Amino acid sequence: MVDPTPLPPTLHPLFPDGAAEQSSLATPLPPGRLITPAGSEGNAPVMWLSDGPTPTGLWEKLHREHARSGLWPLLLTHPANDPDFRPWATGELAPGQSSAPDFHDPEAVLRGWWNALVDGSPDHPQDAAERLQMLEPYGPDWPGLAPTPRPAAGDAPADAADAADAVAGWLLDHDPKLRIGLVRADSGAEALAACGWTGAARHADTGAIAAVLRGWEQRYGARLVEVGPGGLRLSVTARPDGLEEALPVAAEHVAFCPDNVFRGTESLTDYAEELVEEKCWSFWWH
Repeated sequence: MVDPTPLPPTLHPLFPDGAAEQSSLATPLPPGRLITPAGSEGNAPVMWLSDGPTPTGLWEKLHREHARSGLWPLLLTHPANDPDFRPWATGELAPGQSSAPDFHDPEAVLRGWWNALVDGSPDHPQDAAERLQMLEPYGPDWPGLAPTPRPAAGDAPADAADAADAVAGWLLDHDPKLRIGLVRADSGAEALAACGWTGAARHADTGAIAAVLRGWEQRYGARLVEVGPGGLRLSVTARPDGLEEALPVAAEHVAFCPDNVFRGTESLTDYAEELVEEKCWSFWWH
């Protein structure tokens, strides 16, 4: 048996508890640097960030090594025409300003967001009748979580890994300028909270968002692949088969990110039709 390759010393600061000695990483990294949140000198870094675009196949290799390295890879975007690669390279991250994902029950979180959406907000100025019409066939009452596929997607981690690798390759084919980040975390959902992403800060606590993502990891084999200043992209293994299965999933999505429906399609039903067999779930907050 070949001894595992020790974690590069440059990554040890991501493990302030000394656990770096138990981690390994065989995949060589391109040039990069550690990112510490701005204004928190002396604190531990929250991310390693590549200096340039992600080499072909790197995300997939790092993803496959996650169980040994303890580092979750994220493809990272930034605003167009922004030479500073914000918020990542500038450290505009706030890991201490959100709650812990463990604090939240995903169903309760989504129910609360659904109720707030039905009640209306300045971000979604449609009147009550129009909002309810867009949310048909559901009324003002939260319809509950979509049924968990059986067997649950979390029972087949190999399939989820394959799906994530495929989505990462597709994303890089469409945007070869994506950089890659490494965050110490047990999963993509945990990585979002651990790095201090605040892309949906006007809408929700990042810890609550991470709790919902973790539920999707377990139920649908979802994996967080790409993160931007105001958006997320996830691979998904257990895709809804037909409109009937897709509608309750769409309800979860609109509670999670109302802009997907209220600024993206004509109705919840139209959005659900788009989800059928969709391999990549995308969310964006304006």
